[in-house]
Amino acid sequence: MQLNLIDLRLILAIADSGSLSRAAAEFPLALSAASNRLRQFEERHAVILFKRDSAGMIATPAGKIVLEQARRILAETEQLQHTLQDLSGQRRIKLRLAATTVANNTYLPAALGPFLADYPEIDLQLEEKSSRQILAAVQDKDADIGVLDGNLVPETLYSVPFRHFRLVLLVSAKHPLASRQHCLLRDALSYYFIGLPKERAIQGFIEGIAMQHGRPLKIRVRAPSFYAQAQLVAQEAGIAMLPEITAQRHARELDARLIYLDDPWASRELRLCVFSLGNLSPQAAQLLHYLSQSASEERNPA
Repeated sequence: MQLNLIDLRLILAIADSGSLSRAAAEFPLALSAASNRLRQFEERHAVILFKRDSAGMIATPAGKIVLEQARRILAETEQLQHTLQDLSGQRRIKLRLAATTVANNTYLPAALGPFLADYPEIDLQLEEKSSRQILAAVQDKDADIGVLDGNLVPETLYSVPFRHFRLVLLVSAKHPLASRQHCLLRDALSYYFIGLPKERAIQGFIEGIAMQHGRPLKIRVRAPSFYAQAQLVAQEAGIAMLPEITAQRHARELDARLIYLDDPWASRELRLCVFSLGNLSPQAAQLLHYLSQSASEERNPA
């Protein structure tokens, strides 16, 4: 026997209002038509859904079971309708992704491109925050997915690896440190640095590490991007701390040298983090899949 969604909506309206007449008015349906629909449903399925008393229409034990199933069916039907609208581009979907400076400027652009091409109905709100701010946003459900420092992710949240990277120094070919392949940060603190704006998450981390050595960074100028930092480094304006993959690219293009930091904190992990898999929308789950897949492909190239 096929179920009619109108019948299911009617019996739920009766249960919620406790009155056949009020339920009929909500549709709207003539009272006689609503009464016929209810009677035919009960006869067709050989079940009595409601008993009538002075309190109104009260669900029978069998009716309570049917009502529970009817609510689930209608909820899943509504979700399917939304999904079909999303897939056809009839409804715009906004996803919120919060990420660190390194993730935003180094790894995410290439990883997000294929996802946005495959899902044109999705608008992505990409925000740069510190790892602690990202963690709070995910916990408060102000972000669907976070990309943050792996050391900060608690076990109560679901997370998977995204990228591993190292922070290195980039210096000009004529800098006193240029002949070295490795050093500690403390060896570089007497020199001027090219920093990022104070509000950038990675800059706050770097300056905090320097303060732990009791010697704040000597910031000569703050540049707007990793590329601008590298340009100024090549022109001997100072040195900069960058992710290794970024520094390597700029060192090849400019007259600059890369120096590995031997400090343990220079080796970093980024993780993808969500509040829980069960609470993700289908679109957010797809984004998480794309990002984790990009990480897997980088670790295991064909």
